[in-house]
Amino acid sequence: MSSAKTSYKALLSAVVSCFLLALAGCVTNAPAVTGAATLTDVATVPQTTPGTEDETAAESETTPALTEKNIDPEETQVEKTLRLYIDGREVPVIWQDNDSVSALKELAENGLTVGMSMYGGFEQVGPLGKTLPENDRQTTTKSGDIVLYSGNQIVIFYGSNSWSYTRLGHIDLSETEMTKLLSNGNVTVTLTVND
Repeated sequence: MSSAKTSYKALLSAVVSCFLLALAGCVTNAPAVTGAATLTDVATVPQTTPGTEDETAAESETTPALTEKNIDPEETQVEKTLRLYIDGREVPVIWQDNDSVSALKELAENGLTVGMSMYGGFEQVGPLGKTLPENDRQTTTKSGDIVLYSGNQIVIFYGSNSWSYTRLGHIDLSETEMTKLLSNGNVTVTLTVND
């Protein structure tokens, strides 16, 4: 009976070892993901030899074990985020991916404050102090839209208008919230870039 028990344990140990080796092979061949934990450390899995009485004295084989690697913060790249504040309140913006937004991000690198003026009862307009790349298209705006006008003015809408603009982004607030922020007089917009 002891021999059958030893053979069973040896078989079980071999199956577990094969499973761990297969699992380790899948993980180490997987494509690397930036910032993800990786598998690196080695653990010992006891392997019994058939016919030995003392299973604790059996030789060991090593297989990769699942452990986290410390992540070096310098290895992970963080995209610089352009942030917009209206009278000191940060508002959630979904920015377009275009040359105008890239240039605006560069302009805001050290902070950019724009004095805005109400115009037409549906928008606030302010000078950027520099001309940005344009990609104007006939557009019907809606509340929350941020556009570039004449290459050198930023416009934020709390109403709607049709004109030729370059889209910069959209403030993710309701029309009611946008109206409260922008329809009660001139505002100050601040643009910053954070790492």
